[in-house]
Amino acid sequence: MGSYINGTLLGDERVICESKISMWSLLPLFLLGLILLPVYGLGLLFWISAILRYISTELAVTNKRVIAKFGFIRRNTIEMHLAKVESIQVHQGVIGRLFGFGSLIVSGAGNPQAPIPGVANPMEFRRRAMEAQAV
Repeated sequence: MGSYINGTLLGDERVICESKISMWSLLPLFLLGLILLPVYGLGLLFWISAILRYISTELAVTNKRVIAKFGFIRRNTIEMHLAKVESIQVHQGVIGRLFGFGSLIVSGAGNPQAPIPGVANPMEFRRRAMEAQAV
């Protein structure tokens, strides 16, 4: 389980589902890195960026909240109580459908929409969040 998620769990809170962003959603960064590798190794910066984005993103549904953390040095978080979640939309393009990734849009009472891009298996994540909310 991710360190941020572990650190924010409340007393009786437990993780129901975790996810990561899909490596397929990072393919453009890897390809750009490959193309720019001969240019003074500039492509390495794109590869490092993709790897950092992958390892620094944590997503979870607990029995109380939906939690998303992005960023390594500069951190952005989304934490929404399940009782306040009104909808979780899944946006998938053709490539996302083929390779099993998409964006989640979490909407809640009194909160603006919170997009979570490039999630692996977004339909499963959405289903688990909705099941947790129904309990």
